[in-house]
Formats: sequence, C-alpha cells, structure tokens
Amino acid sequence: MNIAVLGSGGREHAIAWKLAQSPMAGTVYVMPGNGGTANNVAVDPMDFDAVGAACRERDVELLVVGPEDPLAAGIVDHFAGSDLKVFGPGAAGARLEGSKAWSKDFMARHGVATAAYEHFPSPHEAREFARALGACVVKYDGLAAGKGVFVCHSADEALEALDTVAERYGADAPTVVEELLIGNEVSILGLTDGRHIALLQPSQDHKQRFDGDQGPNTGGMGAFCPVPAFDLAMLEQVRAAVVEPTLAGLRAEGIPFHGVVYFGLMMCAEGPKLLEYNVRLGDPETEAVLPALQSDLLELILACLDGSLALYTPQFVPGYFVDLVQASGGYPGSYPKGIEITGLDELPDNVLVFHAGTRRDEQGVLRTSGGRVLNLVAHGTTLDAAIQRVYAAAEQVRFEGKVQRGDIGRREWLR
Repeated sequence: MNIAVLGSGGREHAIAWKLAQSPMAGTVYVMPGNGGTANNVAVDPMDFDAVGAACRERDVELLVVGPEDPLAAGIVDHFAGSDLKVFGPGAAGARLEGSKAWSKDFMARHGVATAAYEHFPSPHEAREFARALGACVVKYDGLAAGKGVFVCHSADEALEALDTVAERYGADAPTVVEELLIGNEVSILGLTDGRHIALLQPSQDHKQRFDGDQGPNTGGMGAFCPVPAFDLAMLEQVRAAVVEPTLAGLRAEGIPFHGVVYFGLMMCAEGPKLLEYNVRLGDPETEAVLPALQSDLLELILACLDGSLALYTPQFVPGYFVDLVQASGGYPGSYPKGIEITGLDELPDNVLVFHAGTRRDEQGVLRTSGGRVLNLVAHGTTLDAAIQRVYAAAEQVRFEGKVQRGDIGRREWLR
C-alpha cells in the first residue's frame, strides 16, 4: 500500500524510514517533508482538502499524522467515511494534548495519578495561586511546540513565567499551575486501538537547551532508550496508575482513539505521576524508539485501525539508542537560516541521520531551515557505547553556528 506521512520534522523522517521497511509498504510519501526525506509532496499539512487531493493523486491508502496541530484541528474527522485511513485520534481525543486544562480534568475524573493543580482563565488570575505554591509548574493551556511549560523553583520564578505566558500567548491565555514534582522523568509512547495498547521502549527526553538541564525549554535536544533504571516493576506501576485508567476514561467518555498516546511521566518516591499527554509520537523520542522497535510499524498501525492490536506484542532490538539533536545557533530563540550543511557523507554506516530543519536549494545544496536541524542516532550494546558513537559522529557534521548538548544520555537517576 502507498502511505503518506504528514509533517516535515525529524519525527516524520523517522516514521517514513520505519514504515518503508515493511514488506506491505509501497511508496512512502512525506507531506511536505524536508531536505533529507524522499518522495516529498509540497502541501500544507493544515490544508486538509489539499492533503486529500495529494493522497488521491498518488493512490495513498494510509495517512500517518506526525504533528499535533492537524490532529487538534480535526484531520481525522475530516476524512471519516472516506477511503483514506488516517492514523491518529479525532479532535475529541486530541484534546488530551490540545488543552492542558481539559487533560488535567480528564485525569482527575478517571483517577489518573498526576500532580495537584488548578487552571485559570488568564495568567493574571493564576498569580495568587502560583504565589501560594511557590515552587510550581506553569503551563500555557494550548499547543506550544514544547515551549509553553515553565518549571519554577520559587514564587518569583512562577510570577515571571506567568508574565511570559501573557506576553507570548495573550493576556487572556488560559493557564494551568500545578505542584512541582520531584523524581525522574520518563516518556512512554504507546500505539492504541482504544482498548489495547502496545507500549514502546521507555525513553528520556532532554528538554532544556544547555547541559545539566539548564536554560530554556526547547522542543527537545536529544533522547535515549531504553532507560536503564526503569524496570518491569516500574512499568507495571505505570500501567496500573496511568495507562489503564487513561484507556478506561476514553472508553467511559465515548471517545474513539486509534493512534498514539504519549505519557510524559515523573517517577516519584511515592510512585508514577503523569505530567502530560501527547497524542502523537514525541520528537525527539521517536528518533530513538523507532530504531529500537524490531516489529513492523505498519503492521501495528493497521492493527490499531482495525481493532486487532491485542494479537500483537512489540519486539525490540537489544541494546540502547541515543538521539543527539544538532541545532541552529540561537535556538530556541531567533536563529539564522540557509546555512550550508556538510559532512553527512562522512558519517559511518552505523549512525542514522533524521533530518528536521533542512532544505535543498535550487542547486541541491543542503541548508538549514529551522531551529532543530539534524538528529544523529547511534546504537550500542551499552548506553555508554551508544553515547560515544553518536558524539564521535557528531564531530563530522558541520554548519556555522551549530549547537548541541554534550550530556545526552548522561542524566543521573535520582534515588
């Protein structure tokens, strides 16, 4: 079958790469794609009619949605009843990510373990609660590409974060304030048909821009999987406290869900608590967890769509995978574009490259076009071996102003 992957980042490159390995896959298109993806189709992912026309012209039977915005805008509902299968939740299910306030209320309704919280119609109205909490987390209610969450260690930081929300998203921006949890962050992504779920390898994202988890939040500076300290007992705790109550809640509210649920978790001393949902594969976690998946991704997606997922148990490649993001200087603030990228042809065969913010100019020269530019992914029998391999490869890649963290995979597990 012909397949289209909607989106243009490193996540979409990794999805297309993995889908193309299936013996059931025909041509895998990427809409609109980037400088590293093949079979690109220049179409706006938010123009659903144009997406549909592009799929019909190419006999595409399955559309896999990468980013969150089309899901929140109802792309799955748009194609309901058509011949095009779309992998992802409808707009009702996408509220798990699209509204922080709605998702926190959903957690509370269905007994999903999470932090204590309140939500407010505006940042100004949240100030008193944030001042009383002191150390807390401030979240803009809507979609913010991973940049709308502020971890605050004092009341002054919380008030400053609320001012930033007001400045960035508007004086009437709905806002969530919740208690600051202490523990170890873990991301678990699962493919679901709404009743059963196939969990992928647990991973850790590195959100902050600088080493030691310092600086502003970004879309993610790297990730690795699996997480050595995250054991089967912890996984069963997560299933009981978070995963199963989530699926039960979706069923209880009559929300069909055929797609991905991303569980952003904090493993606390008292047990796991859910920080947030995403309703699509995370980025940069995808670039690590899909290479670690030995099973056929297309087979799993089709099982989610036809309700047969209970028949499948994902299998994984032994060892560890580390994804290192190389970004433009200035990211996550302003940064230049159009800078030539060299050295990719010097990388060893055992290092994967997933493009994110790249494009080809009229002469075919590869240039930067975004904040996060490239994902380098290495495999090793140990985590340390994978780390050493990816950083050795990173030295070969060159573009002016290139920045990266030096400690991906090195975060210590708090005891």
